[in-house]
Amino acid sequence: MTKLPKMVETVLNDYIRLFHKHLPETLEGLYLHGSIALNSFVDEFSDIDFITITKHRLSKEDSDVLTLIHKSIQHTYQKPELDGVYILKEDIGKMDPSSKDENEMYIYYNNGELNCGAYFNFNPITWYLFKYKGIRVLGPEISSYEIELSSEQMREYVLSNMNTYWAGRVLSLENSIDEVKNYPTSVIDNEVEWSILGVLRQYYTLKESSIISKQDAGTYGLQQLPEEWHGLIKEAMKIRHGVDVKSSYSVEERVKHTLEFLKYLICVCNNLKNDSYSEKNRRVRKVNGRII
Repeated sequence: MTKLPKMVETVLNDYIRLFHKHLPETLEGLYLHGSIALNSFVDEFSDIDFITITKHRLSKEDSDVLTLIHKSIQHTYQKPELDGVYILKEDIGKMDPSSKDENEMYIYYNNGELNCGAYFNFNPITWYLFKYKGIRVLGPEISSYEIELSSEQMREYVLSNMNTYWAGRVLSLENSIDEVKNYPTSVIDNEVEWSILGVLRQYYTLKESSIISKQDAGTYGLQQLPEEWHGLIKEAMKIRHGVDVKSSYSVEERVKHTLEFLKYLICVCNNLKNDSYSEKNRRVRKVNGRII
Protein backbone atom coordinates (compact mmCIF):
# COMPACT_ATOMS: atom_id res chain seq x y z
CA MET A 1 0.00 0.00 0.00
CA THR A 2 1.15 3.57 -0.70
CA LYS A 3 2.69 5.27 2.31
CA LEU A 4 0.02 7.40 3.96
CA PRO A 5 0.43 10.51 6.14
CA LYS A 6 0.79 9.36 9.75
CA MET A 7 -2.45 10.97 10.95
CA VAL A 8 -4.41 9.52 8.03
CA GLU A 9 -3.05 6.07 8.83
CA THR A 10 -4.02 6.49 12.50
CA VAL A 11 -7.58 7.57 11.68
CA LEU A 12 -8.06 4.73 9.20
CA ASN A 13 -6.74 2.09 11.58
CA ASP A 14 -9.24 3.24 14.21
CA TYR A 15 -12.03 3.36 11.61
CA ILE A 16 -11.30 -0.21 10.44
CA ARG A 17 -11.09 -1.46 14.03
CA LEU A 18 -14.48 0.06 14.90
CA PHE A 19 -16.01 -1.23 11.66
CA HIS A 20 -14.92 -4.81 12.32
CA LYS A 21 -16.03 -4.56 15.94
CA HIS A 22 -19.53 -3.20 15.33
CA LEU A 23 -20.26 -4.53 11.83
CA PRO A 24 -18.37 -7.84 11.63
CA GLU A 25 -18.20 -9.75 8.33
CA THR A 26 -19.35 -6.65 6.46
CA LEU A 27 -16.26 -4.82 5.18
CA GLU A 28 -15.05 -6.02 1.76
CA GLY A 29 -12.83 -3.18 0.59
CA LEU A 30 -11.57 0.28 1.54
CA TYR A 31 -10.04 2.67 -1.02
CA LEU A 32 -8.85 6.26 -1.02
CA HIS A 33 -9.01 8.92 -3.70
CA GLY A 34 -8.91 12.74 -3.63
CA SER A 35 -5.92 14.70 -2.35
CA ILE A 36 -4.29 11.66 -0.73
CA ALA A 37 -4.25 9.81 -4.05
CA LEU A 38 -2.78 12.91 -5.73
CA ASN A 39 -0.03 13.06 -3.10
CA SER A 40 -1.22 16.53 -2.11
CA PHE A 41 -2.73 15.98 1.33
CA VAL A 42 -2.49 19.15 3.44
CA ASP A 43 -2.91 19.04 7.22
CA GLU A 44 -5.88 21.07 8.49
CA PHE A 45 -7.23 21.42 4.91
CA SER A 46 -7.62 18.00 3.29
CA ASP A 47 -10.24 15.34 4.00
CA ILE A 48 -9.81 11.58 3.81
CA ASP A 49 -11.84 10.79 0.69
CA PHE A 50 -12.87 7.15 0.88
CA ILE A 51 -14.93 4.50 -0.87
CA THR A 52 -15.95 1.62 1.38
CA ILE A 53 -17.22 -1.56 -0.27
CA THR A 54 -19.49 -3.74 1.83
CA LYS A 55 -20.51 -7.36 1.34
CA HIS A 56 -24.22 -6.52 1.37
CA ARG A 57 -26.42 -3.45 0.97
CA LEU A 58 -26.45 -1.71 4.34
CA SER A 59 -29.74 -1.59 6.27
CA LYS A 60 -31.24 1.14 8.44
CA GLU A 61 -29.85 -0.67 11.48
CA ASP A 62 -26.39 -0.75 9.85
CA SER A 63 -26.71 2.97 9.19
CA ASP A 64 -27.38 3.64 12.85
CA VAL A 65 -24.23 1.72 13.76
CA LEU A 66 -22.22 3.64 11.15
CA THR A 67 -23.40 6.90 12.70
CA LEU A 68 -21.92 5.80 16.01
CA ILE A 69 -18.67 4.78 14.34
CA HIS A 70 -18.29 8.13 12.60
CA LYS A 71 -19.22 10.07 15.73
CA SER A 72 -16.54 8.19 17.63
CA ILE A 73 -13.94 9.02 14.96
CA GLN A 74 -15.09 12.64 14.83
CA HIS A 75 -14.87 12.96 18.62
CA THR A 76 -11.37 11.46 18.73
CA TYR A 77 -9.92 13.25 15.68
CA GLN A 78 -11.16 16.70 14.74
CA LYS A 79 -8.89 16.63 11.68
CA PRO A 80 -8.68 15.13 9.13
CA GLU A 81 -12.35 14.46 8.46
CA LEU A 82 -13.63 11.37 6.70
CA ASP A 83 -15.66 11.97 3.53
CA GLY A 84 -16.99 9.08 1.48
CA VAL A 85 -19.58 6.53 0.49
CA TYR A 86 -20.65 2.93 1.19
CA ILE A 87 -21.32 0.81 -1.89
CA LEU A 88 -21.30 -2.73 -3.28
CA LYS A 89 -18.61 -3.83 -5.73
CA GLU A 90 -21.15 -3.76 -8.59
CA ASP A 91 -21.69 -0.03 -7.93
CA ILE A 92 -18.11 0.82 -8.90
CA GLY A 93 -18.09 3.06 -11.97
CA LYS A 94 -21.70 4.21 -11.70
CA MET A 95 -22.42 7.79 -12.72
CA ASP A 96 -24.85 10.23 -11.07
CA PRO A 97 -27.73 7.98 -10.00
CA SER A 98 -30.90 10.06 -10.02
CA SER A 99 -33.77 7.59 -9.74
CA LYS A 100 -35.59 6.76 -6.54
CA ASP A 101 -34.72 3.09 -6.88
CA GLU A 102 -33.51 1.85 -3.50
CA ASN A 103 -30.54 0.24 -5.25
CA GLU A 104 -29.37 3.71 -6.25
CA MET A 105 -29.67 5.16 -2.76
CA TYR A 106 -26.36 5.15 -0.93
CA ILE A 107 -25.19 5.79 2.59
CA TYR A 108 -22.50 8.46 2.55
CA TYR A 109 -20.64 10.58 5.07
CA ASN A 110 -20.05 14.25 4.27
CA ASN A 111 -19.47 17.39 6.35
CA GLY A 112 -19.77 15.46 9.59
CA GLU A 113 -23.13 13.87 8.81
CA LEU A 114 -24.26 10.44 7.65
CA ASN A 115 -26.89 10.61 4.90
CA CYS A 116 -28.74 8.27 2.56
CA GLY A 117 -29.66 9.23 -1.00
CA ALA A 118 -28.38 9.64 -4.55
CA TYR A 119 -24.65 10.15 -4.01
CA PHE A 120 -23.42 13.45 -5.48
CA ASN A 121 -19.84 12.32 -6.06
CA PHE A 122 -20.40 9.53 -8.60
CA ASN A 123 -18.83 11.24 -11.58
CA PRO A 124 -15.97 10.78 -14.09
CA ILE A 125 -13.49 12.64 -11.86
CA THR A 126 -14.05 10.32 -8.90
CA TRP A 127 -13.76 7.18 -11.02
CA TYR A 128 -10.72 8.44 -12.92
CA LEU A 129 -8.91 9.02 -9.62
CA PHE A 130 -10.07 5.67 -8.32
CA LYS A 131 -9.00 3.79 -11.45
CA TYR A 132 -5.67 5.43 -12.15
CA LYS A 133 -4.48 6.89 -8.85
CA GLY A 134 -6.63 5.27 -6.15
CA ILE A 135 -5.05 3.72 -3.05
CA ARG A 136 -6.10 0.31 -1.80
CA VAL A 137 -6.20 0.13 1.99
CA LEU A 138 -7.79 -3.33 2.03
CA GLY A 139 -9.74 -5.52 -0.38
CA PRO A 140 -9.19 -6.59 -4.01
CA GLU A 141 -6.67 -4.73 -6.16
CA ILE A 142 -8.20 -1.73 -7.95
CA SER A 143 -7.09 -3.19 -11.29
CA SER A 144 -9.53 -6.07 -10.74
CA TYR A 145 -12.51 -3.74 -11.18
CA GLU A 146 -13.75 -2.93 -14.69
CA ILE A 147 -14.45 0.78 -15.09
CA GLU A 148 -15.39 2.17 -18.49
CA LEU A 149 -14.32 5.78 -18.70
CA SER A 150 -13.35 8.05 -21.59
CA SER A 151 -11.47 11.34 -21.68
CA GLU A 152 -14.45 12.92 -23.42
CA GLN A 153 -16.73 11.93 -20.52
CA MET A 154 -14.37 13.63 -18.12
CA ARG A 155 -14.12 16.82 -20.16
CA GLU A 156 -17.89 17.00 -20.68
CA TYR A 157 -18.44 16.63 -16.94
CA VAL A 158 -15.90 19.34 -16.11
CA LEU A 159 -17.33 21.81 -18.60
CA SER A 160 -20.83 21.21 -17.25
CA ASN A 161 -19.49 21.76 -13.74
CA MET A 162 -17.95 25.07 -14.81
CA ASN A 163 -21.23 26.28 -16.29
CA THR A 164 -23.41 25.13 -13.40
CA TYR A 165 -21.66 24.96 -10.02
CA TRP A 166 -18.96 27.56 -10.66
CA ALA A 167 -21.15 29.91 -12.72
CA GLY A 168 -23.75 29.63 -9.96
CA ARG A 169 -21.11 30.44 -7.36
CA VAL A 170 -20.18 33.58 -9.30
CA LEU A 171 -23.81 34.70 -9.39
CA SER A 172 -24.27 34.01 -5.68
CA LEU A 173 -21.17 36.00 -4.74
CA GLU A 174 -22.16 38.91 -6.97
CA ASN A 175 -25.63 39.04 -5.45
CA SER A 176 -24.31 39.01 -1.90
CA ILE A 177 -21.25 41.25 -2.27
CA ASP A 178 -22.51 43.76 0.34
CA GLU A 179 -22.78 40.94 2.87
CA VAL A 180 -19.59 39.13 1.84
CA LYS A 181 -17.40 42.21 2.20
CA ASN A 182 -18.11 42.16 5.94
CA TYR A 183 -16.88 38.58 6.38
CA PRO A 184 -13.73 37.99 8.45
CA THR A 185 -10.42 37.64 6.62
CA SER A 186 -10.22 33.89 7.31
CA VAL A 187 -13.50 33.30 5.43
CA ILE A 188 -12.32 35.38 2.48
CA ASP A 189 -9.01 33.51 2.45
CA ASN A 190 -10.90 30.21 2.21
CA GLU A 191 -13.05 31.57 -0.62
CA VAL A 192 -10.02 32.76 -2.60
CA GLU A 193 -8.18 29.44 -2.16
CA TRP A 194 -11.23 27.25 -2.90
CA SER A 195 -12.36 29.22 -5.95
CA ILE A 196 -9.07 30.06 -7.67
CA LEU A 197 -7.46 26.65 -7.33
CA GLY A 198 -10.78 24.86 -7.88
CA VAL A 199 -11.42 26.34 -11.32
CA LEU A 200 -7.75 25.93 -12.26
CA ARG A 201 -8.12 22.18 -11.70
CA GLN A 202 -11.07 22.19 -14.10
CA TYR A 203 -9.04 24.17 -16.64
CA TYR A 204 -6.19 21.65 -16.43
CA THR A 205 -8.53 18.70 -16.98
CA LEU A 206 -10.09 20.32 -20.04
CA LYS A 207 -6.68 20.98 -21.58
CA GLU A 208 -4.79 17.86 -20.53
CA SER A 209 -7.52 15.20 -20.05
CA SER A 210 -6.09 14.33 -16.66
CA ILE A 211 -6.46 15.34 -13.02
CA ILE A 212 -4.11 17.37 -10.89
CA SER A 213 -3.94 18.57 -7.29
CA LYS A 214 -4.96 22.09 -6.32
CA GLN A 215 -1.40 23.17 -5.64
CA ASP A 216 -0.15 21.75 -8.94
CA ALA A 217 -3.11 23.39 -10.68
CA GLY A 218 -1.85 26.71 -9.33
CA THR A 219 1.58 26.06 -10.80
CA TYR A 220 -0.04 25.11 -14.11
CA GLY A 221 -2.06 28.33 -14.08
CA LEU A 222 1.11 30.38 -13.61
CA GLN A 223 2.58 28.65 -16.67
CA GLN A 224 -0.48 28.98 -18.90
CA LEU A 225 -2.36 32.16 -17.99
CA PRO A 226 -1.55 35.88 -18.46
CA GLU A 227 0.65 37.54 -15.85
CA GLU A 228 -2.16 39.80 -14.67
CA TRP A 229 -3.60 36.80 -12.78
CA HIS A 230 -0.36 35.54 -11.26
CA GLY A 231 -0.61 37.54 -8.04
CA LEU A 232 -4.05 36.13 -7.28
CA ILE A 233 -2.98 32.57 -8.11
CA LYS A 234 0.11 32.85 -5.90
CA GLU A 235 -2.05 34.20 -3.08
CA ALA A 236 -4.38 31.19 -3.34
CA MET A 237 -1.39 28.81 -3.35
CA LYS A 238 0.03 30.43 -0.19
CA ILE A 239 -3.32 30.11 1.58
CA ARG A 240 -3.46 26.46 0.56
CA HIS A 241 -0.05 25.94 2.15
CA GLY A 242 -1.21 27.58 5.37
CA VAL A 243 0.84 30.74 4.87
CA ASP A 244 -0.61 33.82 6.56
CA VAL A 245 -1.42 36.15 3.66
CA LYS A 246 -1.21 39.89 4.30
CA SER A 247 -3.18 41.42 1.44
CA SER A 248 -2.93 45.14 0.67
CA TYR A 249 -6.41 45.02 -0.86
CA SER A 250 -9.71 45.44 0.93
CA VAL A 251 -12.05 42.47 1.35
CA GLU A 252 -14.36 43.88 -1.32
CA GLU A 253 -11.47 44.28 -3.77
CA ARG A 254 -10.27 40.71 -3.12
CA VAL A 255 -13.76 39.29 -3.71
CA LYS A 256 -14.25 41.31 -6.90
CA HIS A 257 -10.84 40.25 -8.22
CA THR A 258 -11.69 36.63 -7.50
CA LEU A 259 -15.01 37.03 -9.34
CA GLU A 260 -13.24 38.54 -12.33
CA PHE A 261 -10.89 35.57 -12.47
CA LEU A 262 -13.73 33.05 -12.20
CA LYS A 263 -15.64 34.69 -15.05
CA TYR A 264 -12.47 34.92 -17.14
CA LEU A 265 -11.57 31.24 -16.70
CA ILE A 266 -15.12 30.00 -17.27
CA CYS A 267 -15.04 31.89 -20.58
CA VAL A 268 -11.61 30.43 -21.44
CA CYS A 269 -12.86 26.91 -20.73
CA ASN A 270 -15.93 27.36 -22.91
CA ASN A 271 -13.69 28.63 -25.70
CA LEU A 272 -11.49 25.55 -25.30
CA LYS A 273 -14.55 23.39 -25.94
CA ASN A 274 -15.57 25.49 -28.95
CA ASP A 275 -12.03 25.26 -30.33
CA SER A 276 -12.18 21.48 -29.88
CA TYR A 277 -15.39 21.29 -31.90
CA SER A 278 -13.87 23.50 -34.61
CA GLU A 279 -10.81 21.26 -34.80
CA LYS A 280 -13.00 18.19 -35.21
CA ASN A 281 -14.92 19.92 -37.99
CA ARG A 282 -11.68 20.79 -39.78
CA ARG A 283 -10.74 17.13 -39.77
CA VAL A 284 -13.92 16.11 -41.55
CA ARG A 285 -13.19 15.37 -45.20
CA LYS A 286 -15.05 13.95 -48.15
CA VAL A 287 -14.19 10.72 -49.88
CA ASN A 288 -16.14 9.79 -53.01
CA GLY A 289 -18.77 12.34 -52.08
CA ARG A 290 -19.25 10.89 -48.61
CA ILE A 291 -18.34 12.67 -45.39
CA ILE A 292 -16.24 10.53 -43.05
